Amino acid sequence: MQRIYCVEDDEDIRELVSYALKSSGFEVSEFATAADFRSAMEISMPDLVLLDIMLPDQDGIEILRGLREHSVTKNMPVILLTAKSTESDKIRGFDMGADDYVTKPFSVLELISRIKAVLKRSGVNGVTDAAISHEGIRVDENSRIAYVDNAPITLTYKEFELLSELMKHRGSVIPREKLLNKIWGYHFEGESRTLDVHIGSLRRKLGEKGSHIETIRNVGYKFI
Repeated sequence: MQRIYCVEDDEDIRELVSYALKSSGFEVSEFATAADFRSAMEISMPDLVLLDIMLPDQDGIEILRGLREHSVTKNMPVILLTAKSTESDKIRGFDMGADDYVTKPFSVLELISRIKAVLKRSGVNGVTDAAISHEGIRVDENSRIAYVDNAPITLTYKEFELLSELMKHRGSVIPREKLLNKIWGYHFEGESRTLDVHIGSLRRKLGEKGSHIETIRNVGYKFI
C-alpha cells in the first residue's frame, strides 16, 4: 500500500483529504506543522508528500527545497497544496522541484487523479533510467547531475527534467503540450511562456552546446 504524508495546517482540509485518500486505498499520515512532518520523516519515508505552502512554523517552499537538497529525498514526489494561484507562484514551486501544484479550493477527485499520475511518472517502484549522453552533454538521473564536457552544471529541478526528456527523445520533435504534461504534470495558464523561459535558461547554462536544443516553430522542441 502506497503511503502519503499530508502536511496541512487546516484541519478540515486535512481530514477531507485523508478520508478521500484512505477510501482510495492509500495509507495516510497527517501533519499540521513542519516540525511534526520532519519528526515523522526521521522514522519512515512516504511514497508522496502533499505539502501546504503556508504552514505556521515554516514556509512550504523551504521544506521542499530541503527535500530536494537531501540525497535521500531529492526524488521524492511532492505536490504543493496552496491558495496561491498566480503564475509566478506556480513557476517558483515548480523550479524548487514540485511535481505538481494544486490550488485551493480543489476537487478531491482531481487531487487523487493527480496523485496517481505523479506516482506513475515518478517511478515509485524503483525503476530508474541509465545516464544519457550526447556530444559532451550528459545527464545522470541517479545523481540528478548534468554535465557539459565532464564539468557539472547547476540546473533547477525542472531544467534537469526538461533536458533529460529532450535527450531521451533525441532527433524527435516533442510538442509543447507533451512537454508540459510530462514535466509540469498538467495544463495551466501561461504555459507557453513558462516553457520558453525554461528552454532559454537551459540553453544559456549549456553554453555553446545550447544549440543542440532546436525550436520547431508552432510545434515544440527537438534535441539534435
